[in-house]
Amino acid sequence: MFEAFLIFLAVLALLCIVFEEVIHINKAKTALFLGCLSWLCLFVQAGGAEGQEEINEHLNENLLEIATLWLFLMSTMTFVAYLNAKGMIQNMVRRVFPSEVSTRVLLFQVAFFALFLSAICDNVTATLVSLGLVQAFNLETRAKLKMAALVVFAVNSGGVALITGDVTTLMIFLGGYVSMSQLLLLLLPSALGVIALAILFSINLPGKIKLEPVKGTFRTQDVVIAVVFFSTILSTMLFNVFFGVPPVLTFLTGLSVMFLVGTLSHTNKEEIKILEYIRQVEYDTLLFFLGILLLVGMLKEVGVLETLAHFYAQFEPHYANYVAGAVSALLDNVPLTAALLKAGPDLLTSEWLALTYAVGVGGSLLAIGSAAGILAMSKVKELTFGSYLRFVPALTVAYSVGYVATIWVAAAAGIQ
Repeated sequence: MFEAFLIFLAVLALLCIVFEEVIHINKAKTALFLGCLSWLCLFVQAGGAEGQEEINEHLNENLLEIATLWLFLMSTMTFVAYLNAKGMIQNMVRRVFPSEVSTRVLLFQVAFFALFLSAICDNVTATLVSLGLVQAFNLETRAKLKMAALVVFAVNSGGVALITGDVTTLMIFLGGYVSMSQLLLLLLPSALGVIALAILFSINLPGKIKLEPVKGTFRTQDVVIAVVFFSTILSTMLFNVFFGVPPVLTFLTGLSVMFLVGTLSHTNKEEIKILEYIRQVEYDTLLFFLGILLLVGMLKEVGVLETLAHFYAQFEPHYANYVAGAVSALLDNVPLTAALLKAGPDLLTSEWLALTYAVGVGGSLLAIGSAAGILAMSKVKELTFGSYLRFVPALTVAYSVGYVATIWVAAAAGIQ
């Protein structure tokens, strides 16, 4: 009965997110409240000091994961806030793209940019940079929503092909179930899924976009900080692959360099306070992450994820993998993947590749299913849980195309 109540709290949190525009309560506030309430209930029902100590240990593990994500988000969002404020991203866009481009062509350009950026760096950074790219264009609401949803799908798709792109890919790789070369094969299915979605979104999307010139000049420190940002992205990948350095540590190092650049380059005429850009970070996004991850941690605590993992093992792997990906749109894919790995299903290498694609991309089906989706909702004010739902049919088709292509590619490569 108690576990049913906790599951009810999680469902209630989901409903509050879905009907945010109806109840007029910010989703970050409801998610945080219900997430904290669920853990309070766990402590109350712990049944003595021993049980409370165990719950406290699990809460600390959950908070450590959340703190790592918070610090990482804060670092990346501060960089992006600075580059946006200085017009660096907008100017780079105008140098890469022609002065006038059709909306359909732009759709494909943004899709491939997000896809390949997310393959070489983490999903959070790829999402922030890609959304900054979208925001640089003067798009009508319908086109902007489609591009934001496409960015979410493309970022999650690109992340499955390399261990630096997605945590679940790294987890499956470290488990010894797939090799680096086999993961690289997922780039093709990922690209096919993204192309399928871009084609669907391009239907009835006429018009052209004119790029307005951005006024302003860049100081040496602006260029240096931009170089620091992209160097940090590259270093994050290299240090993680060769030395096992957590991405958050590399990004915090890059952020500290950014602050030092601001401090050392100030003049008597102008005091440069780069630290102030932390205030531009949208803390609603961080609070939303906190609430959602507390709820997911609670579901893991009461055994819901483990139950799902055992349920998964009862079905044919290719069908079960497809459904597991869809389920990851409701539950965070990291603990879900951890639960599946703990259950130890007897899968062939080709089936592990299919699972890697599914849990990495399936979260795109709902706005709350991935970090990219949650960031998109916070950065694009027109994008809500409800407005994202209209894209579910197209997203499901694209996800299915990519999933089937994964099975086909594995078979063509002779992977059993």
